[in-house]
Amino acid sequence: MTPVLHRGWTPGLLGWIVAEHGVYYEREWQLGRVFEAKVAEGLGELAARFDPARDQLLSARDGDAVLGSIVVDGGGPHAASRGARIRYFILSDAARGRGVGRLLLREALDGIRAAGFTCAWLTTFAGLDAARHLYEAHGFRLASEAVDTSWGTPLTEQTFAWSADGAP
Repeated sequence: MTPVLHRGWTPGLLGWIVAEHGVYYEREWQLGRVFEAKVAEGLGELAARFDPARDQLLSARDGDAVLGSIVVDGGGPHAASRGARIRYFILSDAARGRGVGRLLLREALDGIRAAGFTCAWLTTFAGLDAARHLYEAHGFRLASEAVDTSWGTPLTEQTFAWSADGAP
């Protein structure tokens, strides 16, 4: 499997992102339809206001098969104060542990810099250890964490921050 990076929207990609989130987070964390619906709603809202000068939609592919995706939201409500937000980062089961996530995150950070952002952030939750390791290997640092019950089960939501100059 040699992943090929693709930039931008292609038919079915948004549906793939939502479906992968729904399947993975139900199977591993029992987050259910509310989680999947929130992913669909947020991704749809971002897609409707997408501006390629500040936002990114990246996917890694093997032929027609999507291996993973990452989205950068450079125009959300906190962009001016907190920088670009990394969202909807997901890999197919077949792609985990094969460097696909590293490729996508590196490309997203390069695009964040190219768009003029000097900082970025993302939210996740405790227990996604492989993801946390990847984030920290790329210079992200844990900025905050708090218990969140909005998903129907208590999870420790974490915010990670990144700075282009490596400052915390």
